[in-house]
Amino acid sequence: MCHPPAKTSCGSCNGSERAQARAWPVKPVRPAPVEIVPLLPPHAGPSDARGRPAYLHGAEQEIAILFCDLRAFTNLAEHRLPFDLVFLLNRFFRAMGEAVEEAGGRVDKFIGDGVMALFGIGSTPGEGCRNALEAARRMADHLADINRTLSHDLPEPLRIGIGIHTGPAIIGEMGYGHATGLTAIGDAVNAASRLESLTKEFACQLVVSQAVAERAGLALEDHPTREVTLRGRREPITVRIVSDAARLPPA
Repeated sequence: MCHPPAKTSCGSCNGSERAQARAWPVKPVRPAPVEIVPLLPPHAGPSDARGRPAYLHGAEQEIAILFCDLRAFTNLAEHRLPFDLVFLLNRFFRAMGEAVEEAGGRVDKFIGDGVMALFGIGSTPGEGCRNALEAARRMADHLADINRTLSHDLPEPLRIGIGIHTGPAIIGEMGYGHATGLTAIGDAVNAASRLESLTKEFACQLVVSQAVAERAGLALEDHPTREVTLRGRREPITVRIVSDAARLPPA
């Protein structure tokens, strides 16, 4: 008759010690801290998830900058109703914005009764300068259309002053929340704005730096030159004085 083998026990430990070993608590391992970083800002839309140009995050590039301002608008505004002013400004902004986009530029912002536009972002300085001059020519044409259409409603034709310059600028998306957009800052931007102001002094429609004309490869010998010193700059720059931007050669 077979008998099962007898159970053996460890001679060095008794049952009580084995129970304590089984009940000994195991120290838990803490997981590494996890940091959640949003890939897009809270106000981003579906289109923001697509690939975006690197320059939106900040880059230095040589571009052309255009400023356009509506002349004598303050005097005109004094004799118009608010509704009429909003209608007139929106008509003006639409015409100037279309001129910029038709020429391959982008509207940076509308400032009061003026427009700031950028050209050559993502392309070449030469192309940017040619497009900026083409935009100025189209602005003059579009303004003439507005004046013809509203000739019975305006005490005098609308007039504009345009300044164009080129140079290195810092470009990128700047702002806060829904007021964020692509813009440019730098000395070249300031110079373009001051050239626009000189159209009052020279009683002309366009003041463009010689650097823009050379980059664009356009012959502007028919338009007189001036040496001007701009506020904030030590060295004078050469500019071309264009009485009527509509006379510019097409790009």
